[in-house]
Amino acid sequence: MTQTISMPVWAFVLIVLFAGVTFASHFLFPSVRWFFRKRAERVIARVNKKLQRPIEPFKLAHRYDMIQRLIYDPEVTQAVVDHARRNNVPENVAFEKARGYAREIVPSFSATAYFSIGIRLARWLSKSLYRIQLGTLDRKRMAEIDPDAAVVFVINHRSNMDYVLVTYLAANAGALSYAVGEWARVWPLSPIIRAMGAYFIRRNSRGALYRRVLSRYVQMATRAGVTQAVFPEGGLTLDGKLATPRTGLLNYIIEDFDPAAREVIFVPVALNYDRVLEDTILIAAHKSGTRRFRPSLVNVFIRLGRHFAQRITGRFKGYGTASVSFGEPLELSRFAQTAEGDLTKAVASALMQRIADVTPVPGVPLVARHLLALTPAPKDALVAAVGASMQLLQDKQIPRPRRSAEDVVKDALDRMEARRLVTLQGDTVAVTELGAPILTYYANSIAHHFDKEAEPLLISATQQT
Repeated sequence: MTQTISMPVWAFVLIVLFAGVTFASHFLFPSVRWFFRKRAERVIARVNKKLQRPIEPFKLAHRYDMIQRLIYDPEVTQAVVDHARRNNVPENVAFEKARGYAREIVPSFSATAYFSIGIRLARWLSKSLYRIQLGTLDRKRMAEIDPDAAVVFVINHRSNMDYVLVTYLAANAGALSYAVGEWARVWPLSPIIRAMGAYFIRRNSRGALYRRVLSRYVQMATRAGVTQAVFPEGGLTLDGKLATPRTGLLNYIIEDFDPAAREVIFVPVALNYDRVLEDTILIAAHKSGTRRFRPSLVNVFIRLGRHFAQRITGRFKGYGTASVSFGEPLELSRFAQTAEGDLTKAVASALMQRIADVTPVPGVPLVARHLLALTPAPKDALVAAVGASMQLLQDKQIPRPRRSAEDVVKDALDRMEARRLVTLQGDTVAVTELGAPILTYYANSIAHHFDKEAEPLLISATQQT
């Protein structure tokens, strides 16, 4: 037992490596996992004390367990069988396809990533880029929402900043689960977004098997009371107007609704901006007639470089106002009692109308609307027209700028002139060729607030000037 044994160096190295792996797998790795699990549990316990809606156990389930639960769901299993028969492939091949879809969809939520990193980053980014203005919000009505209900925030989609802004403003309400498009399925975005609790969807997929896997995940999350956020327009608006809703995700929720199991409450959320970061990209996509508007990496880095240069030199003054309003919540059980025809379409239409009713009116869209109508316009006439519109919006109780008409016009013109969207010659303002489509994009976002009854008021204000 005490004799010396000689062996090749490579054999000794292998023995040491095997011993190291065995030690790590039996002692080190479990200890590390235990440490991080305990840390995560402490974070969750601390966060739940502050939240209006504690984090649901469904979100905290291990991703592997959630994937297994999803692919062995009876409805998904039947969809696998149907897919195999329809496409003449073995069932095990169809099953692996369903497993791939589940892995693609199911997130890996991390409370530490969401509350320790995500919320702080969202707060910093929102405040550093915009002046945040809260429009319509009935705090009493929001506080009365059933804490056991599944809450779904339904949001108009103007910018990728929507995710950041709503995450920040809803930080005290709970952890939101977003439906995210395929644009985010790239490294390093995808693991970060999964950790934030978002799930990926293929917006244009028409495969029955994929739709069944996705629908069952959404339905399981809703049944479990997960707070969700959806964009019914199905993508960013290209022309600035509210788009016709696409009812896919809403339909998944509604067709599985059981009022005896859990109430579902939809909360309309309307956003609007003085400056949409992607405005020129979206306008170009609208002009080309295609939704393919992913910018090149070179263009992204150039823009980021310019932005950081402005920050370093102190020339960055922010992108103006980002305004958010919350509309009247829609309780699905009550709405279903009075709705006629297709319930999903009725819900989608009602929600989009409630979003339209509370869409905020920042200064740039308001000034853009009048510039397009009056150009070239004397500043005095522009101020009078904007003031008349602000009075009209106040009468309708629509969120509007909280400054004087003179300040609103001055701030908007300064921003437009910096982007060469307008030219100023003395007291006269004219829209440039570059500015016409961009100002139209912003004016479209608030056009639904104005009707022909308002025109005499605006014309009168201009003539008086």
